[in-house]
Amino acid sequence: MLRNFSVCIFILLGYGMGITASGQNSPVVSNRFIDQLNGMSADEAVQKAFENNDEIGAVRKDIDAARGFLKQARLRPNPSVEFNRREQIGGPDNNTIIGGSLPLELGGRRNARVKVAEAELQLRENQVANSERILAAEVRTKFGEALAQTLKLSVIDKLLESALEGFRLVQSRVTEGKIAPLDEGMTAVEVNRLRSLRETELGRTEIAFLELRNLLGMQPEAPLRLKGNFDDLIAIPMAIAESVQKALESRPDLLAFKAAEKVADARIEKAKAGGRLDAKISADYQRNDFGFPVQGIDQTGDLRPVQDVFSSVRVGVTFEIPIRNANQGLIEAAIADADAARKRTKFAELVVRREVASAFARYESSARAMEIFRVGAQSQANANLSVIRQTYEFGARNLIEYLVEQRRYLDIENEFIAAQLAVYQATIEIMRATNAPELFKK
Repeated sequence: MLRNFSVCIFILLGYGMGITASGQNSPVVSNRFIDQLNGMSADEAVQKAFENNDEIGAVRKDIDAARGFLKQARLRPNPSVEFNRREQIGGPDNNTIIGGSLPLELGGRRNARVKVAEAELQLRENQVANSERILAAEVRTKFGEALAQTLKLSVIDKLLESALEGFRLVQSRVTEGKIAPLDEGMTAVEVNRLRSLRETELGRTEIAFLELRNLLGMQPEAPLRLKGNFDDLIAIPMAIAESVQKALESRPDLLAFKAAEKVADARIEKAKAGGRLDAKISADYQRNDFGFPVQGIDQTGDLRPVQDVFSSVRVGVTFEIPIRNANQGLIEAAIADADAARKRTKFAELVVRREVASAFARYESSARAMEIFRVGAQSQANANLSVIRQTYEFGARNLIEYLVEQRRYLDIENEFIAAQLAVYQATIEIMRATNAPELFKK
């Protein structure tokens, strides 16, 4: 009875699994998640996110808006034109005035306005670059998590393939009467356990890919396959002192704080310029048709109405004298904003130094842990499992020893993948902290 039940389990587990006897990855992994020829690399994923991510697209519109404000700030004020016509009610008199005026913008008003707009454009550009820096780190991190999940799924696939082959061997031995049917049941339980683990890891892998698609601006059902491995993605960064210096020089968030200082300083000058003497020039032409309701004698001695047309031209300058309002309040507020901006920049520099140091500390510890796993655990666990399997097949080991070693191997493989992911994430953190993606390309 137990043997028939086990055979049914074997048929159930083996049917439709897509597992070959070649020892390679399952078609589920290679076809759905990994394609080392035509798949998407980490750099390509970042570029795709820059092109398709709507959040970045929205932030980039701030640059367009800032360019528009700068264009507007550079424009000179428009002249004004006035037309005035007056008619006498019930009489012949009338007056026509055509004039205009032009603001002069004295005291450096226009230059101060332009400097504010230029500084704000630089601020927006740095803020967008900082958003791209953060998005690039998020994409690379999600890329690594998705890649790690495919590796874990691949390990389980290989173990499941091996377990199924072992199940066939146990089944034949039970049929030949060389071992007890209990071994067949224990093997079936192990196969079933691995299959359950595989479904769990498959779900986690699909979730990781969905999260990556979201960052890339892709639809959830869009095809996505990755290429690359942690050996190629992990690289050694430059020295910490050099990294700190590069971060202080190129971090866009720090540059944004410095640009905010320039904006505040430019607003101080703008407030001062607005409180200086200003003027506008004006001119007009006036035509006055004027007379009296009497008659006079002209040069020929004839009577005629006292009526004539008079023309005049007026040119003047209007001054705005800052006696009461010299923008004292705006100047004080702008000075306070500038002091606050400088303090924020100093604090941001401390944050940058701390983030770089923290990233390097994380990298060094995770790199040491990964190397210990690589040299002292992973390769040895693989060798141990191979030896125990061979001795079990020859009858020198019992099934329990082989299953225990197989579980230990799975744990070590998963922990090694986690260690690789930790080192990769630490390098991404250094890249994010230093704004230096070129450090991690071999």
